[in-house]
Amino acid sequence: MVKRVQKLRSRTPATPPSEGPVAVVARSDADRAMALLEHGHVLVLPDLTFDVSEAADVIYADVSDAGVKNVSYNPANGELKGTPLDGTARERLADAVARYSDWAEALVRELLPAYAKGLEKGRTSFRPRAADHNLSKRKDDRRLHVDAFPSNPVQGRRILRVFRNVNPAGEARNWRVGEPFADFAARFLPQTRPMAPGMGAILQALRVTTGRRSAYDHLMLQLHDAAKEHDEYQAHGPRWAADFPAGATWMCFTDSVVHAALGGRYAFEQTFYLPVSAMGDPAASPLRILEAMTGRRLV
Repeated sequence: MVKRVQKLRSRTPATPPSEGPVAVVARSDADRAMALLEHGHVLVLPDLTFDVSEAADVIYADVSDAGVKNVSYNPANGELKGTPLDGTARERLADAVARYSDWAEALVRELLPAYAKGLEKGRTSFRPRAADHNLSKRKDDRRLHVDAFPSNPVQGRRILRVFRNVNPAGEARNWRVGEPFADFAARFLPQTRPMAPGMGAILQALRVTTGRRSAYDHLMLQLHDAAKEHDEYQAHGPRWAADFPAGATWMCFTDSVVHAALGGRYAFEQTFYLPVSAMGDPAASPLRILEAMTGRRLV
C-alpha cells in the first residue's frame, strides 16, 4: 500500500479526483479499477508477489550503462539494451526482465479484461538508478509531465504503465502526482502550435520517428515540453506526494496522469498501448479531451 499521499502547498488550487489521485484496488474489482484508471487515478494493487530472489545477484549489481537511465527490453524480439553485462549474467538479467513483462501482462489482463482484445505490449524497463540530476529539463523525469514519445508516435493510443518497486533495502519510489489532465492541457495549450503540413511523413521518411507522427503526437509533445520547461509550474503547480514502498505495484495511464519520479532505485516498468475505442469512457482520453478543446480531429 502507498505509505503517504499528501497534498503539497501550491499557488494554484488543484481539482483532485473524487477519491484522491491514488486509489487502492483489489485485483478482482475490474469495473472500479477501469473507471478510476480512465479518470486519472494511479492504481495501487496490494498483496501481489513478484519474486526476484533467483536473480538478485544480477539485478542488484551494476547493470546499467553509464549515462543510461534504464535497462530496456523488447518483448517482441528479446533484445536487451542499456547494460554492459554479457554472457550468462546478461542472459539472466534478460530472463528476469522478461519474466516481469509476462507477469505485468497477466496482471493487466486479469484486472482489466475489457482491454484484453486491444492491448499491445510495448517495451519493458528495469530502473536500477536514482534520478539523474544532470539531464536537460525536457529529459528530467523529476519534473511534472505527461508521457509523450518523440521517436515513437502513439497516434492517439493510450499509454498504460505498470510499475513494481523491488528495492532490496526497503527504499520507496517517490512520485508527485499533478492536476487532472484537462486542467493541465488548458494551462499549456495556448503555448502550442499546429504541426506543419507533411511534417509527420517527413519525420517518418527520415527515420526520426518509427511511425507517422500525428497532430495528436505533435500536440502532446508540446504539452510535455512546455510543462517541463516552466520553472514556475514545476515549483508551485498543484501536486500530491505519493511514496510507493518496496514491494508495491502500481499502474496508471501516464499520458494523462501528470507525474514526476523524484527518487528511488530498483523498479520494473512495463508499457502497454491501448486504442481509445477499447476504453470504457473514450471521452476521458487525452485524444478526445484535446479534440474538444481545439475543435479539430487530431488523428
